[in-house]
Amino acid sequence: MAQAKISAKANEGAQQQPQQQQQSGGQLRGRFYRSTSMADRSSRLLENLDQLELRVEAFRDAASAMEQEKEILLEMIHNIQNSQDMRHISEGEREELNLTANRLMGRTLTVEVSVETIRNAQQQESLLHATKMIDEIVNKLLDDLEDAKIRLMSLYGACTSDVPAGPIDQKFQSVVIGCAIEDQKKIKRRLETLLRNLENSEKSIMLLEHQKSSVRQSCNSKQD
Repeated sequence: MAQAKISAKANEGAQQQPQQQQQSGGQLRGRFYRSTSMADRSSRLLENLDQLELRVEAFRDAASAMEQEKEILLEMIHNIQNSQDMRHISEGEREELNLTANRLMGRTLTVEVSVETIRNAQQQESLLHATKMIDEIVNKLLDDLEDAKIRLMSLYGACTSDVPAGPIDQKFQSVVIGCAIEDQKKIKRRLETLLRNLENSEKSIMLLEHQKSSVRQSCNSKQD
């Protein structure tokens, strides 16, 4: 009897061992499949984020383009209002055109577009420094127009990769390099706008001087 019980126990143990191994293998296979599934999900999520990053950058670029378009429109309207042609038409026509220009400017200003630039402390300090250097020249425009133009051109030469027509401001260049890329583009655009306005002002002054000269010549001819 004792021998029979021992043999039965041995047979039972032998039957249980393959079952345990089968269960253990199932658990390993289950863990393996679960890990693979997690990796797939992570890969898909990362791919989605990469695609969204491209869309976010495209969105920012589009908003920045709209911001620039607003600046250009306002500048063009302002230039029309202050053009020489506006001074050589009847008062009634000028008033009507100014009303239209003011309406267009008002509609343009109703569009609010703002793209915030992410900056670290050093970039913020560089931006403030660059802005201050430009403002100092702008504040002295009326004192010496020609000198202001030369100085603004030297600042602009420090912002462009093209070969400058004249000397560049090395100090300003080192300051601009410390700015964020988006701020560098905005600084360059501001200088371009200032130089265009100066050029238009010079043309207006030349036209006025020519008119004055013509009037003086006409008066002298009449006196003779």
